Amino acid sequence: MKKTKDLIGNAGATFVNAFTVTPLCCPSRSSILTGQYPHNHGVRNNSLSGNCSSPQWQKGPESQAFPVFLSKLEYQTFFAGKYLNQYGQKDAGHVGHIPPGWDHWHALVGNSQYYNYSLSVNGKEEKHGDNYGDDYLTDLITNRSLTFLDNRSPQLPFFLLLSPPAPHAPWTAAPQHQKDYADIKAPRDGSFDKPGKDKHWLLRQPANPMTASSLTYLDNAYRKRWQTLASVDDMVEKLVEKLKSIDELNNTYIFYTSDNGYHTGQFSLPIDKRQLYEFDIRVPLLVRGPGIAPNQTAPVLNIDLAPTILDICGFNVSLANVDGQSFLSQMAPSLRNGTARPFFLVEHTGEGHLTSDPSCPSLGPGLSQCFPDCVCEDAYNNTYACVRTLDSSQNLQYCEFADSESFVEMYDLKSDPHQLENIVKKVDPSVLQVMNQRLIKLQSCQGQSCRVFVVLLPFVKDRRNTVKNLLTIILHGKKLKWNV
Repeated sequence: MKKTKDLIGNAGATFVNAFTVTPLCCPSRSSILTGQYPHNHGVRNNSLSGNCSSPQWQKGPESQAFPVFLSKLEYQTFFAGKYLNQYGQKDAGHVGHIPPGWDHWHALVGNSQYYNYSLSVNGKEEKHGDNYGDDYLTDLITNRSLTFLDNRSPQLPFFLLLSPPAPHAPWTAAPQHQKDYADIKAPRDGSFDKPGKDKHWLLRQPANPMTASSLTYLDNAYRKRWQTLASVDDMVEKLVEKLKSIDELNNTYIFYTSDNGYHTGQFSLPIDKRQLYEFDIRVPLLVRGPGIAPNQTAPVLNIDLAPTILDICGFNVSLANVDGQSFLSQMAPSLRNGTARPFFLVEHTGEGHLTSDPSCPSLGPGLSQCFPDCVCEDAYNNTYACVRTLDSSQNLQYCEFADSESFVEMYDLKSDPHQLENIVKKVDPSVLQVMNQRLIKLQSCQGQSCRVFVVLLPFVKDRRNTVKNLLTIILHGKKLKWNV
């Protein structure tokens, strides 16, 4: 991903402490669109019954998502790629449903695919096959976004949201990239293949050390994920060149991020997300644009993207129903004053099946996402809420599970950055009490009460007539690594 790092991160800023507030696709994407925690937008998981792109979502939170406000500000809006996991289903408006705020709509029906998929193109179904030149989804998104930029009205600002399938399964690389990263393996550092002996029961069940078959499986997945991302790297290069050719590069903010993190072998879990640990809740965030200052260390959340985008556009963010806060003051201090948050919430609602997995009957019901060697990545009682404190003096995480054990995990990431030791039985009870009270408040917060500890100062500079365009690229489950 050298092109992306050079063209966005090195030309702007890399946020080293960017987080999702929930490590799962549909709830996280719903948080990006609304600027709200899951307990407020109501999307619990990737299913229709879990409110993913459901009629309830469409009538409520979707109608107040940030593209609605951009449209009112006369932005030309363009979407292409994966929207929400259940988008386009018959029980959710089928392909005819176009979320409000979008002028140009090229949305994938269902979850990530690279070939043999359907799109909703401005409300009409468009079927695709397996021809690379016509159908490879990442390249199709790139080409249609370039066409949009050529055909847009130069008198009005624009916003593009591009959501390629990479690096999600089925990990189908473009032909020219199928031999890339041939010798790469998942990094064997940190918590890789370490036992989760003092953690929630789900982390205590994988075999440790991992079996040879699990190691082979996760190494293959790791390599194929990077191969699919090579086409996203090409996308970034082409988009930056296009913006330069139409003389808009210096007038455009470019955001590059993901909906969640990912693990490959940490605590002997083969591959997935959904866990409370750093490898699943941290996401990449690179931003390029006017006034961007490098070396961004303050914590930023995915619920902050919506208010930040609105803030850049000159919209009064206080009029939007968001839980997040604009981080424009952090990345462009010459344009905005403000302060960072000292702590935040991470929450996840576990999923399971009423019956046992046929390939792993001994595990019983209530589990899901079972991989080779009967290692399951989620369960009904993998439902938790965490408060994460990250500032100059503290780097802590405190989590409570909604299960029969009332299980609690706590980590001091200053001394234990890989969360190897659960210190809940060693820490001062007064610290536990403070963290518990913070968690209780955050779990019921809404809007302003989610950021009562933040003081935002008045505008320093009016940006509405100086910066107008935005381009956002959201990957599907990208781990925070730039070493390949």
